[in-house]
Amino acid sequence: MTYLTDIKENNSEPLIPEPVSYLDSSEFAALLGQLTKDFAETAAEFDRDSEFPHANFTRLHQHGLLALTVPTELGGYGATLSQTRRVVSAVAKGEPSTALVLVMQYLQHSRLQQNQAWPLSLREQVALDAVKNGALTNALRVEPELGTPARGGLPKTVAKRHADGWLINGHKIYSTGIAGLTWLTVWAHSDEAEPKVGSWLVRRDTPGIKVVETWDHLGMRATSSHDVIFEDVFVPEQYAVDVRPVGYDRTSELDTKGVLWLSVLLSSIYDAVAQAARDWLVQWLHGRVPANLGASLATLPRFQEIVGRIDALLLNNKVLLDSAAVGQVPLESAAQIKYIVTSNAIKAVEEAIAATGNPGLSRHHALERHYRDVLCSRIHTPQNDAILLAAGRAALSGKSRGATV
Repeated sequence: MTYLTDIKENNSEPLIPEPVSYLDSSEFAALLGQLTKDFAETAAEFDRDSEFPHANFTRLHQHGLLALTVPTELGGYGATLSQTRRVVSAVAKGEPSTALVLVMQYLQHSRLQQNQAWPLSLREQVALDAVKNGALTNALRVEPELGTPARGGLPKTVAKRHADGWLINGHKIYSTGIAGLTWLTVWAHSDEAEPKVGSWLVRRDTPGIKVVETWDHLGMRATSSHDVIFEDVFVPEQYAVDVRPVGYDRTSELDTKGVLWLSVLLSSIYDAVAQAARDWLVQWLHGRVPANLGASLATLPRFQEIVGRIDALLLNNKVLLDSAAVGQVPLESAAQIKYIVTSNAIKAVEEAIAATGNPGLSRHHALERHYRDVLCSRIHTPQNDAILLAAGRAALSGKSRGATV
């Protein structure tokens, strides 16, 4: 077996072992456990300084994990959703900001080669860049005036016709991972008489791109989700990769399979944060020995019950996520997975905070950071109100299967 840590001497391309079943092996599980441990050791530093974790991505590339969902025929792993979920959970338990950028990478590559709107040459170029160089990619869609596109509306960012291509002008916000990205899929509209809307593929090092470091959030502070300004950024003609007339039915962008991957992987991040909080609490309870008790807090029924309650919430999450990842949850219920899992994760960390009192909210302890991170689960699309509204409408219209037992 060739180990994933072996790197070709002449470049940085990782050596991915065969067979692909390695992803389900005990050897790979041990690697993930080591990544969790190592990433956790520096997580507080990245959080404190709001610094992008470049070293984590270098490490992931060395193990071939930035190409996890790139098809095998292009040099990636071609991982299933279940295999991808395990990697995301392991990374997130150590350092969740790294995991969020990684999820964006995995979502992009999991469906890129099936997107016939992209020229084949560009699909392969982006995939091979991930395999050989660890190149990261993400979609830049959110804007100051528009907010999230999931709520409707057209982008203000403009693509203007230019000789042999386009000039992009606009302002994007919440550009997750921008400090480490190589490829940007920029949502914009054309300035033509009959305007089109869609995605233009832009290399991060193209002249005219300016990053404004605005990201200073409560949690997930190392994601580098800064603003990006585009000023006459030239894009070659063929890099208008998925551009259609305004009004074109784009529902395929959010089909049920895509929503399932999104819901399972995003939820896995915050479930892993709650697991880390649970483990911190257990260790703290064992180490806390009040003088008047003469034994650790772990011996008291009150705290045993609290840990049991947390474990019940996390067991619920595990069963749901594992089942969904192997196709045992109806696709039309995919968005509800995110609502259930993230709600449980927040509740689990809140239980730990309530149990510890002041120590739980101290900046000297990891639990406070876990709490800030897990609260960020509420901001991702689809958000709770949209999830519940859609589920309720489906149920009341007779289109929902309803709860099953």
